[in-house]
Amino acid sequence: MAFLHGFKKNLNRAGQSIMQRTGASDKTADSEFDEEYTRFKTLEKKSEKLSKETKGYLDSLRGMTTAQTRIAQTIELFYDDSNPMGQSGADYKRTMEKLDEEARTDLDTAFRTTVLEPFGRFCSYFPEINEAVKRRQKKLLDYDTQRSKVRKLIDKPSEDPQRLPRAEQEANLAREMYENLNSILVNDLPKVVELRVPYLDPSFEALIKSQLRFAQTSYEQLEGLRHHFPPENENDQRVDNVLQQMRELTICGNF
Repeated sequence: MAFLHGFKKNLNRAGQSIMQRTGASDKTADSEFDEEYTRFKTLEKKSEKLSKETKGYLDSLRGMTTAQTRIAQTIELFYDDSNPMGQSGADYKRTMEKLDEEARTDLDTAFRTTVLEPFGRFCSYFPEINEAVKRRQKKLLDYDTQRSKVRKLIDKPSEDPQRLPRAEQEANLAREMYENLNSILVNDLPKVVELRVPYLDPSFEALIKSQLRFAQTSYEQLEGLRHHFPPENENDQRVDNVLQQMRELTICGNF
């Protein structure tokens, strides 16, 4: 992001030579700036949403593995060593604890390093750019105010012959300050927007790889528990048999 650091230096240099004024009258329109600023604000909104959603994904993933572990710990309490399913409960608990540990260490660290932190750094430049836009707006107001003063002195000349030249000089200075900052923004805002692709692509790839790795690891670990359970059709029949036995109980007569 060397360009953005240079962008910040340019803005600081421009800001150092700017004096603050107040007032309002004639209004200067700049459709080129408006268009680029609209594109930037769209990028800012989408980028911040992406950063928020990816953080939410990691939080949800961590919440899911934690919940899986708690479920496994509770299921194990239903069985003892004499129960045929006792070993499956213990194995399931170990598997869930292993997945939770991997999510808390390897996956969490890699995801933060390759996805969350790059997204966060990209979004961290937006406040600086928005501050530059605010300075531009102040200089634009200053420029329009000075132009208005010149116009009024032309429409209604002052008895002091030096007032109009002084006003014109101040208007020219205000114009230079405004145009300097405006030029930086008009030139650099499109570059910021275009940087989104080469900057975010590696993190997007890392996001997909992280999801794939977690899914593959989960599948492999859970596949190792398959031998504890009967085929699906047979398991469905077992469930139906248990439900039928419950219906036949007196206490469940209305079940």
